[in-house]
Amino acid sequence: MSAGLLSKIERGRLIPTLPTLLRIAMVFGVGLDHFFSNEATPRPTATVVRRKERLRLPNRTDGGAPTYFFESLDFPVTDRKMDAYFATFESGAPATEPHIHLGAEVIYVVSGALDVIIEGENTTLSQGDSIYFDSSNPHSYRQSGRQTCCAVVVVTN
Repeated sequence: MSAGLLSKIERGRLIPTLPTLLRIAMVFGVGLDHFFSNEATPRPTATVVRRKERLRLPNRTDGGAPTYFFESLDFPVTDRKMDAYFATFESGAPATEPHIHLGAEVIYVVSGALDVIIEGENTTLSQGDSIYFDSSNPHSYRQSGRQTCCAVVVVTN
């Protein structure tokens, strides 16, 4: 999401769509009820997210072709100390734009192969490989080879 879009939402000049609101909620580790309720609800000590209940979202909302799709593995939990995703990088999709964020990131490749580019240096991960890195360094991802790549991505806040 662009800074301009977030600014318009914050100033009340734009009412976000439900998918946009869901993305904002996932980033901040809150449930959708956070935006609609003033009541504090008790936080569960454990939350199960069933595969059939996960939402599959594209990484881009600007109308451009997505470079990957992701599903939150921990969305209902509030005040998360990390965010976990199941990501699908389709064959032939371009690399994501380099980006940075606070914390650290771990990627575990479940199937296929993934190029992880950190500060311009490419590392190819194959099935069963993982990588840990400081995500305050510019990084991007790109599916490698012919097979769709599926990976678990964990990001600390």
